[in-house]
Amino acid sequence: MTVDANGDKAVFRRAAAEHMDKVLSVLDEAAGWLEARGVSQWPSRFEAAWVEKALTRGETWLVELGGKVAGTVTVDWSDPLWADLGGPAGYVHRMAVRRWAAGLGSAILDWAGDIALQRGANALRLDCVNSNRHLRSYYEAQGFVHRGDVPVGGAPGQRQDDGPVTWVSRYEQALTRRRAADRAPGLGESGFVSLP
Repeated sequence: MTVDANGDKAVFRRAAAEHMDKVLSVLDEAAGWLEARGVSQWPSRFEAAWVEKALTRGETWLVELGGKVAGTVTVDWSDPLWADLGGPAGYVHRMAVRRWAAGLGSAILDWAGDIALQRGANALRLDCVNSNRHLRSYYEAQGFVHRGDVPVGGAPGQRQDDGPVTWVSRYEQALTRRRAADRAPGLGESGFVSLP
C-alpha cells in the first residue's frame, strides 16, 4: 500500500515475525531520541514481547521511503483504555519514524485513518504521556481532540497491572468517508492503492 508523503511514496508493508528486528530498531531509535531530550514517552528500549502479539495479529506495519524502513505503526481494533467510549475505532500505538524521515508521521496518521474507515470505524484514537506537551500539540494540530487523561499501570509505553502509574492523554479524531477521497483524488475512497 502506498501513500504520498511530502512528495515521496510511502509504502506500508504488514510486518511479520521475521521483521521483529526492524520494528524494534525503529522503536528503539525513536525512544533513544526522546530520552535524549528528556521526554518520558517510552522506555529507552523496547522488548520483543511488548510488540509480539500485535505483530502476530497482523496489526503492525513497516513504512518504507525509497526502499528503506522509515517508520513503524500498530493499528489495533480495541483498547481497554477507551472502554468508557463506544463506537468502532482504530487505535494507533507505537508510531515511530527514523530521524531522517521526520515529517512522515502525518502521512502515517492519514493512512491509519483510511484503513480504520475501511474497517467501518468512525474514529481514530491514540494516547501519549500527558506530560509530553509537544506530542499533544502535534496531535491537536493533526485534528485530534483531547478526550481526557487516565492512569495506566507500568512505565511509560507499557501497559501492566503493576508497577508505577503513568497518566496518559487520550486523543480522538472523527473519521468521515469523504476525508480520504478529498485528500487523495484518483486513489478512491481508501486513499491508497494495493501493491502486487
